[in-house]
Amino acid sequence: MEALIPVINKLQDVFNTVGADIIQLPQIVVVGTQSSGKSSVLESLVGRDILPRGTGVVTRRPLVLQLVHIDAEDRRKTNEENGIEGDEWGKFLHTKNKIYADFEEMRKEIEAETERITGNNKGISDEPIHLKIFSPHVVNLTLVDLPGITKVPVGDQPNDIEIQIRELILRHISNPNSIILAVTAANTDMATSEALKVAREVDPDGRRTLAVVTKLDLMDAGTDAMDVLMGRVIPVKLGIIGVVNRSQLDINQKKLVADSIRDEHGFLQKKYPSLANRNGNKFLARTLNRLLMHHIRDCLPELKTRINVLAAQYQSLLNSYGEPVEDKSATLLQLITKFAAEYCNTIEGTAKYIETAELCGGARICYIFHETFGRTLESVDPLGGLTTIDVLTAIRNATGPRPALFVPEVSFELLVKRQIKRLEEPSLRCVELVHEEMQRIIQHCSNYSTQELLRFPKLHDAIVEVVTSLLRRRLPVTNDMVHNLVAIELSYINTKHPDFADAIGLMNNNLDEQRRSRMRDLPPSVPRDKAAAGSLQSGSVSEQGDGGTGNWRGMFKKGEEGLPADRMTPQPLPSISPQRGHAVNLLDVPVPVSRKLSAREQRDCEVIERLIKSYFLIVRKNIQDSVPKAVMHFLVNHVKDCLQSELVGQLYKTTLLNDLLTESEDMAQRRNEAADMLKALQKASQVIAEIRETHMW
Repeated sequence: MEALIPVINKLQDVFNTVGADIIQLPQIVVVGTQSSGKSSVLESLVGRDILPRGTGVVTRRPLVLQLVHIDAEDRRKTNEENGIEGDEWGKFLHTKNKIYADFEEMRKEIEAETERITGNNKGISDEPIHLKIFSPHVVNLTLVDLPGITKVPVGDQPNDIEIQIRELILRHISNPNSIILAVTAANTDMATSEALKVAREVDPDGRRTLAVVTKLDLMDAGTDAMDVLMGRVIPVKLGIIGVVNRSQLDINQKKLVADSIRDEHGFLQKKYPSLANRNGNKFLARTLNRLLMHHIRDCLPELKTRINVLAAQYQSLLNSYGEPVEDKSATLLQLITKFAAEYCNTIEGTAKYIETAELCGGARICYIFHETFGRTLESVDPLGGLTTIDVLTAIRNATGPRPALFVPEVSFELLVKRQIKRLEEPSLRCVELVHEEMQRIIQHCSNYSTQELLRFPKLHDAIVEVVTSLLRRRLPVTNDMVHNLVAIELSYINTKHPDFADAIGLMNNNLDEQRRSRMRDLPPSVPRDKAAAGSLQSGSVSEQGDGGTGNWRGMFKKGEEGLPADRMTPQPLPSISPQRGHAVNLLDVPVPVSRKLSAREQRDCEVIERLIKSYFLIVRKNIQDSVPKAVMHFLVNHVKDCLQSELVGQLYKTTLLNDLLTESEDMAQRRNEAADMLKALQKASQVIAEIRETHMW
C-alpha cells in the first residue's frame, strides 16, 4: 500500500501538465491561524528550511508540496542524468524541468513566484505553487500549505483579507478527498481554535480532521497539555498530536531541523513520558503517511469512476469540435446537406434532438393551425361590431327612395361581406406565426442538431442568411394567397350553398312555428282573417320566387296587406317658422337617437342577422380549413423542397470555400486543450488500472 501515494503524485503530475484542477485528488491541507507554527510543522516533515519567513501573512499563495521518498538507486540515476550532487533536490512546476539542489534557492523561488502573482502588498491569490521534493529522509506525502487565518488587516492589506483567506481555505478543505491538518498553538485555548472551527464547518463528524498542537514548550509554568493531547478538551476522531518546533531564536541561529527533532524527543520524554511515543514530528509524519494511504485506498474507486466520466465527456467535446478540415469542398457540401436534412426533420418531427421543454418545429406549426388560429376564428362573433341600428340602416339604404316591400338582398350581401372581412386579419396573423416558427427552427438546428456549424461562424451566418432570405421571399406570396382566399369569399356570396339552404329551411320552420303560436294566442275578439293577413306581412322564407328553390328574396308575399308599422302611426313634422331671409332645412329636424323598433323593423333585422350568422359560419369553416393548407403549400412545403438546392446554389462556390470554412479564432485552441485533457484523463485511467492489476485495492 506504500506505493499508493506515489500513484497520487503521478496523477497530480498528469493533471499539472494540462494546468487543470478538475479532479480532486487525495491530499493533506494544512490550516491554522497566523503564527500558529504551520510552516515549522511543514519544515519538520521535510527536514529542511524551505518556506519563507517573516511577520504578517507570509504564505500568500497555496503551496502544493509533494514529498517523494527515493532510494539509493534512484538517487544515483538522477545525479548522473542531471549532473547534480547530493541526495535531495526539488522541482517547481512553473520552472519545468529545472532542478534545485539548494533549499535556500527553493525558498527564494517561492518568494519570487509569490510576488510575481500577488505583488508585494501582502495580498493573496488562489493560484497554487507546485513544489516536488525528492529525498531519502521523507515519507511520501502530498501537503497543501495555505495562508494563515487572520482577523485584522495589517499595513496595506485589503480590508476584506479575512474573508479572502477564509474563502480560500474553505475551497480547499471542502474537497471530500482531502485530510484536514488543523494546527493550533498549545499556549492558546483549544476551545477557541480557529483551525478546528473552520474544519468542523466542512467536516462536522471529524472523519478527516487531524489536530496538531504546536509550541508545547511555550506553555505557562505550572500548566501542561495533557488533557488536550488525551482528547479530553475537544475530541478529534483522527487524533491529536503534539509537537515542539524551533523558536525564532533557533531559526535566526540556523539551528538544523534534525537537531530540533532530537531536542523535541528529549522534551517529550521529560515532560510527557507516557505520551512521548505518540507525539512529535516523526510520529506525525508516520501518522500522516498512514492516514493518507488509507484515504487514497478508499477514494480510488470513486476517483476512477470520475476520471472515466470526464474522459467520456471530453471525448464527446472533442468530437463536437471536429477534425481539422482537409477536403473543404466535401466538408462544405456535407454541412449544408446535414443542416437542410435536420431542418426538414425538425418540421416533420423526426429530428435526432427532440425538444422537451417546449413545442418546436412541426409540432408548433400544428399548434398554431389548430389551437391558436382555430380558437381565434371561433372567438370571432358572427355579428360582432354589428348593431341592430346598423342592420336597419343598411336595409333602408338598400331600398333607395322607395319604401321596401321585401327585405333587399343587397343589404344582406353588404353586411355579410363586412363580417367576412374580419377573418382576414387573424388569417394573416397565422401566416406570421408560422413564419416566425420557421425562423426559430434555424436557431434550433444550430444549437442542437448541427454543432459542427459552431466551428465555422461565417458558414453558420451565411446559412442563416440564405434560409432567412428564402423565408422572407415566401412570406408575401403566402400572404397574397391568404388575402385571395378571403377575397374569393367576398367576391361571390353563394346563397345556393347547400349548408346555407338548410339553414334557411330551419329558420322558416322557426318562423312558421312563431306565426302559429301568435295565432293561437290571439283573443277571440280578433277576426282570424285579419290575423292571417297580418301574418302575411311577416313573410315566409319558405315561399319561393320565380328563381327556383331556396330563393330567400321571395320570402315576402308581393301582395302584402296592411301598412308598415312606421306608416301606421305617422309622425308629423314639428312646426317650423323660418325667419325672413333664411331657407328652411328639413334635415335640421331632430331625429330621436334611439327608439323602439316597429314589429316589421324588428322582424326584418332578425331575418338579416340570422342569415348573416348562417353564412358567416360557412365562410369561417372554409377559411379555417383553407388557410393552413395555403400556408403549408406556399411556405412550409416550398421551403422544405427548395432549401437544399437554395443552400447549394448560394454557398457551394469555389470562391467562398476558404472564407466559409474559416474556424473561429479560439476553436483550434479549444480543440488542442480538449485533446490534451483527454490524453491526461486516459493516462490517469491507465495509472489506476495498473494499480488494480497489482491487486493493491
